[in-house]
Amino acid sequence: MGTELKLEAVVVPVADVDRAKAFYAGLGWREDADFAFDNGFRIVQFTPPGSPASVQFGTAVTTAKPGSAQGIYLVVDDINAARAEIAARGVEVSEVFHPGAPGAQFEPGAANRADGRDANGGSYGSFATFQDPDGNTWLLQEVTTRLPGRVTEAAYESVEDLTAALQRAAAAHGEHEKRHGGEYDEQWPAWYASYMIADRTGQELSE
Repeated sequence: MGTELKLEAVVVPVADVDRAKAFYAGLGWREDADFAFDNGFRIVQFTPPGSPASVQFGTAVTTAKPGSAQGIYLVVDDINAARAEIAARGVEVSEVFHPGAPGAQFEPGAANRADGRDANGGSYGSFATFQDPDGNTWLLQEVTTRLPGRVTEAAYESVEDLTAALQRAAAAHGEHEKRHGGEYDEQWPAWYASYMIADRTGQELSE
């Protein structure tokens, strides 16, 4: 494994720092810093609830045009609840939608956006959007089940989730025993543990 590179802050370009600060505070995001210096440089940082990453803006922070940050993801586990909470804070937020064509979540307007959550309730398929006062666009995305490789901790969220993982491990272990002469594997608990962690985190399981 190489050096870990942890994305912890994203810069959003704004024209009015105090206006942006009031907006993100109004969303209920945590204010981490507001440092101003004699040379005119100012840096403000906010962190969304539950997020390991933060947003930064300020004066002399970026040359990007205010409002040019588009489609910044905010992942939620309940798109309807998240949308309702943001709307309750007085922020204009789109209705929940799902893409009617690939990439429609990034296209302004409703031409290729179908109303409501993903018809099959699929993870990664339901969205809502809102903007800050400068036009920087935030994209709420509902994620209920992570794709392999996107999970770093082998945690299970429900009995059903763990049961399904055990069923996959049992089937894979049966094939493992067949490949090794069909003999009973006395070390099956260790094999199960290794398989389930690899399965959950998207790693390859070595025989």
